[in-house]
Amino acid sequence: MAGSFVLNTGARMPSVGLGTAKTEPGAVGEAVYAAVKAGYRHIDCAPAYRNEKEIGLALKKLFEDCVVKREDLFISSKLWSGNHAPEDVTEGIDTTLEDLQQEYLDLFLIHAPVRTKKGAIRTAENYIPLNIPATWEAMEKLYVSGKARAIGVSNFSCKRMEDLLAIARVTPAVNQVESHPGWQQMKLRELCQSNGVHLSAYSPLGRPGSPAFTGPSFLINPIFIYIAEKLQKTPAQVALRWGLQMGQSVLPKSINETRIRENFNIFDWSIPEDLMSKFSEIPQNKTLRAEFVVHPQGIYKTVDDFWDGEI
Repeated sequence: MAGSFVLNTGARMPSVGLGTAKTEPGAVGEAVYAAVKAGYRHIDCAPAYRNEKEIGLALKKLFEDCVVKREDLFISSKLWSGNHAPEDVTEGIDTTLEDLQQEYLDLFLIHAPVRTKKGAIRTAENYIPLNIPATWEAMEKLYVSGKARAIGVSNFSCKRMEDLLAIARVTPAVNQVESHPGWQQMKLRELCQSNGVHLSAYSPLGRPGSPAFTGPSFLINPIFIYIAEKLQKTPAQVALRWGLQMGQSVLPKSINETRIRENFNIFDWSIPEDLMSKFSEIPQNKTLRAEFVVHPQGIYKTVDDFWDGEI
């Protein structure tokens, strides 16, 4: 299995990246440093995670210590919900570049189909109507300028992807979504693949322990346990390897150095076809339902509204 996937821009995106969502202050920098030393070459960031300055310091130290060069890394981030107005998109990436101490991003994503008033806290009452065509046009200008060497989206349903593809002059390179054996996203995966959009998986291990997590973890499903035991691999390794064999990059999150290394040890073995077929028997449950976007007077009245009924 190759260590990277080729995007529609021609650039190579590493198969495994380090997720940094909601990683505790004081811990994310050490996790980034340990991950890069372990072989990770993709660091996935976002202003919403409130830790980009600390990641920037870790990246600076990695370069100063000659662990890697900038061109060895693939650094991605996302557009904050308050910067969707076309005139604010450049400000959004500039703030991220300053915090990360970088001159460009390898990938810049619209974080979610959620827009808030500029400067307002992200609560359901402060959401305002989207204008994805206008926001995307501003994203395309970032791509042309070179500040973002690839652009894409995150948390876009099939319907939203179809709507975007219909108007985009620059086809999104990536759609980053929740995807794992317990939420396999087969319809969205097919749509993205048929349009040259790479599917990248956040929460590739599910979201056990997260306040937003709902439903039982697929990691304790008897079928999954059987597969992990049969292969003599950790459940996390099996989940991540499944993702790679499905053609998606994966973004596991950990601050534990041992687990960081374990999660990267998925390249010199594979899941045989007979076991891959068993993943279809695992019950499907979307764990990040995003109830936080729902409000009776808001843009999204129900969770189904947000996901376009695709849950």
